[in-house]
Amino acid sequence: MAVAQTRVAPPPAVETTPLAPPPGTSPVQMPSAPAQTPPAPVPDAQPGPQPVQPAPSLPNPVVPQPVQPAPTLPGPAEPQPMQPPPTLPPSGQPAPPPAQQQTGVPDPNATLAGKRGDASDIDEVVLVAKPVLLLSGQATWDQGFQKLSETFNVLRAEAQKAGLTVAGRPLSLFVETTDDGFRFDAMLPVAAPAGGQAPAFGPGVRLSASPTGRALRFLHVAPYDDIDSTYETITAYLEAKSITVKDAFLEEYVSDLKDPGDPNLEINVYVQPK
Repeated sequence: MAVAQTRVAPPPAVETTPLAPPPGTSPVQMPSAPAQTPPAPVPDAQPGPQPVQPAPSLPNPVVPQPVQPAPTLPGPAEPQPMQPPPTLPPSGQPAPPPAQQQTGVPDPNATLAGKRGDASDIDEVVLVAKPVLLLSGQATWDQGFQKLSETFNVLRAEAQKAGLTVAGRPLSLFVETTDDGFRFDAMLPVAAPAGGQAPAFGPGVRLSASPTGRALRFLHVAPYDDIDSTYETITAYLEAKSITVKDAFLEEYVSDLKDPGDPNLEINVYVQPK
């Protein structure tokens, strides 16, 4: 007998659930199946809104400065008058003495040379005329010093009486000399009278002018009794230089004639070449 065979259907597939991992262990990541289709391209991200920047702060308001006035320009300089050049003396002639400072007050100690002399030197000067009170006289050699001193006292008294200011040292011009004595013109420099009109003076006193022109100045510093030694020096110098001079000698008394024995008596002696 034949055995009928029956077909047995296969058992359905059993879906299995993965076992949970034991406690304390990390789950095993299972690889995912590869994607069957390529992923769609991701579009570029659109820029998002930017943060708003704060507005820049405005500077402080500018304060207007006051307008400075333009500097004042100096005015044009006024032209100054041209000063004439000094006049030079002719060749071979000495320069005139420096002009004395104009102070408005006459100097009773001013000398004709304008500067003090040097006993070791001889000065060549130019004498400038000055107004003088003049009184002529004569004396013996023994009385010469006293006579000159008395005459100058008379002239000073006349100047004071007439209101004239003394403007220099007293002078005596020896106009004549002899063995016995001499004749002289005593002079006292004074300021010119106001208005040019001479006042009335005492007997023999008159207004005149001092000598002018080129002169050699010798200085005597010694007692008056020794003045002969100074004149001997003058004579020797003139002879050595072959200088011919006028006969009149002019003495200027830098010191007052008080003591003929004064060793510091100072006298300027002027001799004028012809």
